[in-house]
Amino acid sequence: QVQLVESGGGLVQAGGSLRLSCAASGRTFNNYALGWFRQAPGKEREFVATILWTSGRTYYADSVKGRFTISRDNAKNTVALQMNSLKPEDTAVYYCACRRLSLRPLQSPRDAGSSNKYDYWGQGTQVTVSS
Repeated sequence: QVQLVESGGGLVQAGGSLRLSCAASGRTFNNYALGWFRQAPGKEREFVATILWTSGRTYYADSVKGRFTISRDNAKNTVALQMNSLKPEDTAVYYCACRRLSLRPLQSPRDAGSSNKYDYWGQGTQVTVSS
């Protein structure tokens, strides 16, 4: 059984930084994509970033490109999201998710953000950015 546990959320002022971490367990993640999504109050869940476990290739939403960096640590089975230059509109619950690429391969870079193709989800961690 795959488990994803997020940590690192909190309250930060605009312009500040936070680092989220996702501990993944229950299997090896070769040929998986691990990503981050977020959901703000009253809004739909939206894609943030994803990384292909084997190749390390990354994909980002336009709204976070240049500010956020996703990375993985194969030895520790963790995925991190370094968030810099945070804005109040980044306030949301951030979720870690994984996608089995052998069953649901990426059809395009845009497809990396298809939340309905991710198989497992964490419980989420709150990020609040004050102005």
